[in-house]
Amino acid sequence: MDKQVALVTGAAGGIGSAVVRTLAARGLTVAAVDVRATELDELAQKLAADGLDVVALPAEVSSAPQAQAVVAEAEARLGPVDYLVNAAGVLRAGTVTEYDVDDWQATFAVNVLGVFLMSQAVVRRMVPRGRGAVVTVASNAAGVPRTGMAAYAASKAAATMFTKSLGLEVARHGIRCNVVAPGSTDTPMLSSLWTDPSGPQGTLDGRLEEYRVGIPLRKLALPAEIADAVDFLLSEKASHITLHDLTVDGGAGLGV
Repeated sequence: MDKQVALVTGAAGGIGSAVVRTLAARGLTVAAVDVRATELDELAQKLAADGLDVVALPAEVSSAPQAQAVVAEAEARLGPVDYLVNAAGVLRAGTVTEYDVDDWQATFAVNVLGVFLMSQAVVRRMVPRGRGAVVTVASNAAGVPRTGMAAYAASKAAATMFTKSLGLEVARHGIRCNVVAPGSTDTPMLSSLWTDPSGPQGTLDGRLEEYRVGIPLRKLALPAEIADAVDFLLSEKASHITLHDLTVDGGAGLGV
């Protein structure tokens, strides 16, 4: 993958930034995309100091004009985009009966519409070239119901099936589309769900009152472990893998 170009959304987030670092460390040029311009610039500067080739491109992935513009800018500055990683995501917890419609719309705007817009903008350019790979970072919640997380789970299920359907459409063009489904990962998104000091232990042990098992491997995932799964699915080692959903959750979903 030397000197090829990857575009990573949600690049300023916990998993997204790990993906950016992992791909850049393998020799790729990475277009790092996130709506948080300040954090994105800090990431790019930090990685550049480590000798990695990362370019910060601020954009809102749920805006069609911005999605199209940032892909065009990435290709104009860096060359053809060979790999797309949809890592942008939001989680707004709450029970369905009390959930705010604005939170629902914001969740689907980033987690579903953003995946559609960025995938469409990139894949349209990949098709004439007859090559490319897409990985969407979803969640094990896409296949396991979670209390207080209906919007997030539904959005990730939608993103998962969208990515697989896209992969079916473009397979004849040599483009692979896969999903990485993390479980509980040591990021600010996870810690935002903890309401007291017992939060980390409760995640490991599970909570019977929420019908939630713990993590059989007895540890949270590290963002770098999720990034390694993304890297594998983009690589030539996965050259005959498409429409696949790779769960990386320490067994929390019991293999579902």
